[in-house]
Amino acid sequence: MTTILYLAHLNPLTNAHIEIINQLKKEAKIVKVMPVIFKLGQKEVTSKSFPFNFEIRKKMIESVFGDSVLITEDYTFDAPFKKYLPPLLSLKSWKLRKKILTGVKGDYYSYTGDKAEGYMLKIYRLKPRIGERRSLSAASVKEKMYDSVKDKKLDWKGHVTEGVGKIIEDNWDVIEKYSKLEDKTRRVLGMKFPIEGWSE
Repeated sequence: MTTILYLAHLNPLTNAHIEIINQLKKEAKIVKVMPVIFKLGQKEVTSKSFPFNFEIRKKMIESVFGDSVLITEDYTFDAPFKKYLPPLLSLKSWKLRKKILTGVKGDYYSYTGDKAEGYMLKIYRLKPRIGERRSLSAASVKEKMYDSVKDKKLDWKGHVTEGVGKIIEDNWDVIEKYSKLEDKTRRVLGMKFPIEGWSE
């Protein structure tokens, strides 16, 4: 039995993500969806790039897929995040790999639409398959949401399902909060990390 590992931000879950997951479901019985989580102690770190916490993103995924995919917290980085680098020498990175593979039996591969991320997955022997990058990114949808705080006419709802749109509206205070703040993230080896928790 093959398991497909889908490690992604899903912040928010867009129609492009849904298209990818639906395709993965056709290829394997088990699709393990792992929204990335950054933790500082018991606190989940969010930022302008990562506004919605795990529980909100889990609700988004469940609103579309129910229990037809396996949603886990196994893709969690614990502060200090810089300790995951350099990749091959970091003990924390190999512990994270082990956690990502929790419950995986038999053959597996990971999916990404990002070449830099694919290189990292290859280093960790997670057997990446690099798909075609979608033109619609979660980052562009986030920007439309942030811009719509000032201009209500801007359309972001066309890029998410009705159910996901309702979850976003129920948590609109998160968007309003981060629309006024600068993006405190750091990009390292093709991946973004929150600055809060980078070196603590």
